[in-house]
Amino acid sequence: MRIFDPHIHMTSRTTDDYEAMHAAGVRAVVEPSFWLGQPRTSPASFFDYFDSLLGWEPFRAAQYGIAHHCTLALNPKEANDPRCTPVLEALPRYLVKDPVVAVGEIGYDSMTPAEDTALAAQLQLAVDHGLPALVHTPHRDKAAGLRRTLDVLRESDLPPDHVVLDHLNETTVGEATDSGCWLGFSLYPDTKMDPDRMVRILRLHGTGRVLVNSAADWGRSDPLTTRRVGEAMLAAGFTEDDVDQVLWRNPVAFYGLSGRLDLSTPAPSALHEGNSILRGGE
Repeated sequence: MRIFDPHIHMTSRTTDDYEAMHAAGVRAVVEPSFWLGQPRTSPASFFDYFDSLLGWEPFRAAQYGIAHHCTLALNPKEANDPRCTPVLEALPRYLVKDPVVAVGEIGYDSMTPAEDTALAAQLQLAVDHGLPALVHTPHRDKAAGLRRTLDVLRESDLPPDHVVLDHLNETTVGEATDSGCWLGFSLYPDTKMDPDRMVRILRLHGTGRVLVNSAADWGRSDPLTTRRVGEAMLAAGFTEDDVDQVLWRNPVAFYGLSGRLDLSTPAPSALHEGNSILRGGE
């Protein structure tokens, strides 16, 4: 079973996790930029973080045979903090970097006017840089949040097939499917989906345009939940080809829209030596 986790925050994980993921079949990941758990106090802290996603994390992943890419953005939660919004002006110099395969996570947290502005601006950045977009649907009032997200998407120039709507569940999957966007599902203990619920959704809605991710981060989470979904699919009667489509070919197809997806894993020493040229400030 080959696995591509299309949304995982490896900055928050240990090298033991990389080792366990490789043993479970994970060969590629995408790490979206996200809220680190406490407020950032200046744009400079974003730049250090972005540089880490462009250099250090690919180096760590390569040591365990895993190809690492990232998505960069001002995330919805921090879009409400005036200390963070200058990041929007700096993002273009980072979005040209080869490891960046989408703009994200963008979208809504509390559905504020500031989040409206940040979402629209970053959808335009995706258009300008020929990148797809990873859109975070809110954890609260999900149906209203999805509708508001779709309204902004319709006003943008980014086509629906270049957007993945993440953190979907049973209450939002129908409307998301009708939108023409890709469908993202995060399997996360207590607060999001689990393998059995995911299998039921796949039975109802099929395996096309579906991305399944662990969203593993600094909270209670499991970087091996993608493997558990594959096992649950097989136990429920899905074929190995179905599993391969959901856990590998679909994320390859979506992030391949960037034209930058490279599923080879360079030698760690070579990547480490090239780290300085990956830095966004140079």
